[in-house]
Amino acid sequence: MKLETWLRKWNFTSLKINAKFLEVELKFTDSDKLAAWEMYVELLTRITTQRLKIEDGDEQAALDSISSIYGTTREILKRYGSSCFEFTKISVIILNQVIRPFTSKWHKRSNEKAFENPVECKTFRAELEILQEQIRNYTRLLSDIAEVEDLTELEN
Repeated sequence: MKLETWLRKWNFTSLKINAKFLEVELKFTDSDKLAAWEMYVELLTRITTQRLKIEDGDEQAALDSISSIYGTTREILKRYGSSCFEFTKISVIILNQVIRPFTSKWHKRSNEKAFENPVECKTFRAELEILQEQIRNYTRLLSDIAEVEDLTELEN
């Protein structure tokens, strides 16, 4: 299966990827599958996929949890090295095109004390819901790579 076809299956149609890169045939190694499983578990057990009720949680804690995905991804990539190259390609695209725009925006606003303003908190939560849906698509994709049952909607 071509990467482009596979990404469309998981609703990642807005990602900007070099056209030649999309022509690549996907062949997941055992390391890709293990790396995907580790990332799947991390995302499934964080605010990245779990809905945050208005009366629950803390915006700064949610932002910090999302930001920690960078470190988690780096650790997984270092652990499996070049033997998980397909996972690497996908995870880097997700970090840079899906998660980074959100964290960049909200880190700056957080530093400017945005979370002390109820209107900003409401905006953050609305944008978090959009990000969460995109990351849920990513967890579904990861379950496919890892060849495990998808539990993304189990708690939602």
